[in-house]
Amino acid sequence: MTRKQPATGKAGATGALDLAVIVPTFNELENAPKITAALISALGGLNFEIIFVDDNSPDGTSDRVRALAAEYPQVRCIQRVGRRGLSSAVIEGFLATAAPVAAVIDGDLQHDETLLPKMLKTLNAENVDLVVGSRYMKGGGFGDWSASRRRMSELATAMSKRLTGVVLSDPMSGFFMLRTESFRARVGDLTGVGYKILLDILSARGAQLTVSEVPYEFRTRQAGESKLDNRVILEFIELLIARTVGRWVPTKFIMFSMVGAFGVVVHMAVLSTLFGGGLMSFVLAQSIATLIAMTVNFFVNNVFTYFDRQLRGRQLLPGWLSFCAASSFGALVNVGLADFLFDAANIPWVFAALAGIIAGATLNYAVTALYTWKDTG
Repeated sequence: MTRKQPATGKAGATGALDLAVIVPTFNELENAPKITAALISALGGLNFEIIFVDDNSPDGTSDRVRALAAEYPQVRCIQRVGRRGLSSAVIEGFLATAAPVAAVIDGDLQHDETLLPKMLKTLNAENVDLVVGSRYMKGGGFGDWSASRRRMSELATAMSKRLTGVVLSDPMSGFFMLRTESFRARVGDLTGVGYKILLDILSARGAQLTVSEVPYEFRTRQAGESKLDNRVILEFIELLIARTVGRWVPTKFIMFSMVGAFGVVVHMAVLSTLFGGGLMSFVLAQSIATLIAMTVNFFVNNVFTYFDRQLRGRQLLPGWLSFCAASSFGALVNVGLADFLFDAANIPWVFAALAGIIAGATLNYAVTALYTWKDTG
């Protein structure tokens, strides 16, 4: 097959690259040819490459991109198997290019690819590390977003500014351009969590990035389904935890422990109702309260802590059983260790109890992460 050359510009030419455009995809079969054509049209005059990073899309996006690469020499495909997530996809894209500058753009055509030459010109003319496409600047906008989605974005943006300390109107933007040298200098401190890779980059350790912004209007998705749902909110929460206390304690463990604390409240409420209300004996009430608290913890962890590997359908019953088994064993470790430290080691009861709680919670987390919510990619 003869490889097509674009009608204009130096795309696919030999020599040093001016720019890499990273396009993370998942189920973008219909949009892949459209974004390729749009980028080739927009970047005429530049020597560039387009790197699609596809998370093994079941709709065949990777195969479509490989077919495009057979026609256009500037197109590349990274198909990831057993790994998933927009942020981690962008990280792999940055590390895969030799270009001095890389841009990140969605594969759903909601970002304005015609602004990329302007962004590159701004980056070089102002000698900054990063140029961000902003929806909040004058001339930018959110397209057909609902009022509630806009308010949620504004709240997340305000929280992001406090987190990063960067004077930037849109730190939640998914459309930006960054010097790859600056990226590689910070990559070791990136969490790779969630959709908001720009926030991750801005809050990573390293020399403060110099930044400029250009306005853009967010477009309406042309094909496929939007991936913006409650998962995005949970990923944002996970990223905030990772960037605060998550620097010292695993983020999932913190989320797991938060759910565990909620389970204690549920347990005590049920016990108080059944035993305190004189409805049944303490042993029976305690047993029922324990089972209810375990069940609540399982379902809350399933939608909160492990939203990225949530169990569904037929997976729920074996998942619940393994969670209850792990929790029961963890409870035995908790009581056994606390009793040993208090009676045999003469540790004050407060510290003995705390040690038991930590040991039991850590065991529960480790076992359920390994068996109940095993990450299968």
